Amino acid sequence: MALRLREDYRTLSGSEKAAIFMLALGEEHAKKLFSHMDDEEIMEISQVMSGLGKVSANIIERLFVDFAEQMSSTSSLVGTMDSTERLLMNVLGKDKVNSIMEEIRGPAGRTMWEKLGNVSEDVLASFLQKEYPQTVAVVLSKIEPNHAGAVLGQFPENFSMEVINRMLKMEAVTRDVLDDVEKTLRTEFMSNLARTSRLDSHEMMANIFNGMDRATETRFMQSLEQNLPDSAEKIRALMFTFDDLIAVDQAGVQTLIRASDKEKLPLALKGASEEIKDLFFSNMSERAAKIMREDMEAMGPVKLKDVEEAQSYVVNIAKDLEARGEIQIASGDDDDQLIY
Repeated sequence: MALRLREDYRTLSGSEKAAIFMLALGEEHAKKLFSHMDDEEIMEISQVMSGLGKVSANIIERLFVDFAEQMSSTSSLVGTMDSTERLLMNVLGKDKVNSIMEEIRGPAGRTMWEKLGNVSEDVLASFLQKEYPQTVAVVLSKIEPNHAGAVLGQFPENFSMEVINRMLKMEAVTRDVLDDVEKTLRTEFMSNLARTSRLDSHEMMANIFNGMDRATETRFMQSLEQNLPDSAEKIRALMFTFDDLIAVDQAGVQTLIRASDKEKLPLALKGASEEIKDLFFSNMSERAAKIMREDMEAMGPVKLKDVEEAQSYVVNIAKDLEARGEIQIASGDDDDQLIY
């Protein structure tokens, strides 16, 4: 399968720049840099590195210039799971590397407890029912209360009451016990989950529909609404469109503006609602907003297909930023509303 070529330097995050920089330095220099990082830093850089794909020579050269170095390269880099694992093998022990790679392949989250928060309650409950009640009590005491409650609700009543009883009587958990529980979760649960987990079929179709042009998407959705109305409703709820960016807060919009291609953003806004335009312009400096308005006017008439492609690009940038925790996109539910 062909890997997407990364060519736009302006969309790179700090972590991506660090990952590219270390890959470009080579294993010996990267080894020295890794030795000065803590586990969380190694995890973050490794996770980004493994998903880089191809990186163009232009980006590498621009990056080294930014680091006040001189570099000339005609080749590209490929950051994959395998290349990341090989690099780490020269720095860390096999067990540590296996642990890191399992974390990367598993659900998102920096710690084991954050990762469990991204595992659905039915999947987590199915696994925990096979464990000792005391182990389950420790796990549920470490994850978010609402998630723990949802997991408890999946257990048979006798098992739930046993776990609750253990939680009520539980004293401070020692580091050794936590380490043992984390090891069990990593080796028996996360590694298997990473190999077997699959995207929900409706979520998968929503992602596919998001990548279609508007006419094709409308055609398929109308057909689904006629033949499979329940599925159409689920897919529509999971889809994320350019208009949904209205749910991004001010700081998030500013981050999105900085990360977006300066030629594609005005084209995307050209076909946007006045509400979306106002959202973006109000989060720019007066001068930047004036320049962008002038750029949009200078475009004249533009093809709908070009506008939709630009909007799809901005939406994908927003999704990437949200996945990295750099912006937050509210779902519209009351629980997601922010209080100032």
